[in-house]
Amino acid sequence: MRIQFWGVRGSLPTPQLPSQIQSKVAAILDRLSPQDLETPAARQRFLNALPMWLYGTVGGNTACISVALDNSSEIVVFDAGSGIRDMGIALPKQEPRIERYRIFFSHFHWDHIMGLPFFNPAFNPSIQIEFYSPKPHLEKILGDQMLAPYFPIPMSAMGAKKSFHRLSSALTIQGANISYKQTWHPQDAYAYRVDDGKHSFIYSTDVELSDADFVHSEENDTFFKNVDLIVLDSQYTQQEALVKRGWGHSSFHMATDFAAHWGIKCVVLFHHDPTYDDQTLFKYLQEARSYAEYMHFKDTHLILATEGLEITL
Repeated sequence: MRIQFWGVRGSLPTPQLPSQIQSKVAAILDRLSPQDLETPAARQRFLNALPMWLYGTVGGNTACISVALDNSSEIVVFDAGSGIRDMGIALPKQEPRIERYRIFFSHFHWDHIMGLPFFNPAFNPSIQIEFYSPKPHLEKILGDQMLAPYFPIPMSAMGAKKSFHRLSSALTIQGANISYKQTWHPQDAYAYRVDDGKHSFIYSTDVELSDADFVHSEENDTFFKNVDLIVLDSQYTQQEALVKRGWGHSSFHMATDFAAHWGIKCVVLFHHDPTYDDQTLFKYLQEARSYAEYMHFKDTHLILATEGLEITL
């Protein structure tokens, strides 16, 4: 399966400020020497040696990832934050042409649905879109954000063939089993697990991890144990997580502990706080890796979710 990240922020979209871009340019120029400009190869070596927070960006769109399970004409999507707009522009240009989108929702806070009105394929009559959630009234929930005075075009104007499904059990798509589990977040959220027979993947955003999530119950063992990769909420530092109990998010320390506890090989730190700039987020990634090393979590690989990231399992 191929996992692509289109939006990785939490709470609200966070475009870079001009002052932040200027600070990056200034920091790059401070590192530059005359030798770095002598040849095209030298310039490229210089760029490749820059820290990731300077040569690139985490991105400012809210939660949306896609999962291609095989080389077919349909794709699985988790959440419809502002990142789904970019996905709707990029995927129709790729081969094979996507004819069916299956969109699963973790929950319906604005940062996870706000991109849907701007999702171009939803206006294409030749496209089929299927929406999924364990929550009832899915069509009404999604449609209400497009009613006046919040939006000028109602959901009925979306010409794609749409269907809405309330989940009551696991289902099979393209030979892969997709199951779900309720997690703790204000007004509830759901994590999803995808198993294609070779690899397994969990999408678990907007979750405040607790002791109950570390208990070896039958439900937890079935859902969490020995997964290849988890995309996991890690919005806070540990100190912030303590201060913001009940807000429904976890820290990067907690995410690291959780992955190691369940034998999860790779954890992608996700749902980044909108107040953190690129440098801060990459600093926290290094802190998380140092913590994992200190705790002797040798089999736990940590990645920072960034827009444009692709992972193939």
